This record gives sequence, C-alpha cells and structure tokens, in this order.
Amino acid sequence: MKNFRSPQRPKKSTLVAGRQAVLDAIKSGVAIDRIYLSTKAVGEMVHHLRKAATEHHIPINYVPVEKIDGFNVDDHEGCVALKSKVHYQDLQQVISWVVEKGEVPLFLILDGITDIRNIGGIARTAYCTGVHAIIIPDKGVGALNEDAILTSAGALEKITICRVNSLMKTVDELHLNGIRVMASEMKAGKHVFDLDFKEPVAIILGSEEKGIHPALMKICDEQFKIPMSGDFESLNVSVATGMVLYEIMKQRNF
Repeated sequence: MKNFRSPQRPKKSTLVAGRQAVLDAIKSGVAIDRIYLSTKAVGEMVHHLRKAATEHHIPINYVPVEKIDGFNVDDHEGCVALKSKVHYQDLQQVISWVVEKGEVPLFLILDGITDIRNIGGIARTAYCTGVHAIIIPDKGVGALNEDAILTSAGALEKITICRVNSLMKTVDELHLNGIRVMASEMKAGKHVFDLDFKEPVAIILGSEEKGIHPALMKICDEQFKIPMSGDFESLNVSVATGMVLYEIMKQRNF
C-alpha cells in the first residue's frame, strides 16, 4: 500500500491574499505558482486577474470558497495566489541564449508528471547533465513548491524552468528553431542507444500511469525506448530520465 502524506498548508509568507493584491503582485513581477479563485468570484477585477494570469502563463484553480478559507488568511475576497521560488523564463529567449553561447540545445519536456518527488529527482539529474531548461505545462504538472525544491536538493532553483500554456504549440516552436523532439515510449521500435543526440534535441517524458498524450506523441520526430531485461511494466520516470540524459551526455562529451 502506498503511503501518501497529507498536503501541508502553505506558509502565510508564501501567499498573496485579495484580488487587487494578487493583480499588483503579478504586475510587479512577483513569481506566482498559481492562483486560487472562488468559483463564485465575479466582477471587473476578476476579468483583469484572468487576463493578467493568461499573459503571464499563471494557472488559475477555480475552487469553492471553503478551499480558500482553508488558507487561513484575512480579506482574501475569494482570491489567493501562491508565490513561487522558481522564476519562469520565456522559452524563445532561452533558446536564443543557448544558441548565442554556441552550445547545442538540450531541453526536457514534462507531460503529466504530478509526483513532486519525481520532478525533484528529474531536476537534480537534469542540472547535473547539462540540460538547458525544463519545460512544463501550466496545468497538469506537480507544483514546484518547497517540497519539490527540497527533493531536488535545490536544483529547481538553479536550472531554468519554462512554463507554457500548450505543449503542442511548444513542440511547434522548438521545430521552428531547428530542435528535434523525441519521446520516451516503452513500445517504440528504436532503443535510446540507437539515436543521435548530438543534434539540438528536446526529450518528452510522460507519467508512469498514462504516458505521453497521444496527440503530442504524433508530432514528435522520433520515439525510443529504454531496453529492459526483465518483464516489468515500466521504469520510474525519474530513473528513466537519468538513463536518457547520461546517454546524451556520453554522446556529446565523451
């Protein structure tokens, strides 16, 4: 039986309460992980909040007001934002920065990975193997909170993170920049050792339960698998990431 820890209430120092306060925080450049907005919240300020959140790729969780009351903050007006220790970067700017340095781009794309322990482990390995940035969607991924940062041994605060509102559009953007997109898929015909990773590349990794979304898989340039001698369902995604990244590092550096 799995042992799940009950989620801890965020520290008050990590919260911004109130519609105007949240909007001001966004406009002033405070890194926001996500916004919790009451399902009954209406009005012009709510419209401005939604617009600002969209422009800054900040996800909004629409929740009952009881959920927001649970944060135990005063005058929240049905709106609370959770600050992030991670400062998200624009993907195109990161690509341009990597190319200008004369390096071969290497990116990781996380699709549907919600376990923060896996995300922390992936970030730690990615930082140690020269990944230029981890790309995450604004929804459907584990929160990059203090627990995730702790699990990553601080790597999430060091490695570049790009948060996007569509992984499909992101693949198109990578293609326009000459970056091939490859997907880890246990039923693929090619082994990870058969591919050339010396070229600019982005690797997509999916959750252990659902894998990579079919629509995303269709627009990838290549699919590969990690060979296993035993008959088992799948590898842990963090472990699999390490295997792939060290194969890439071996090809590029050794």
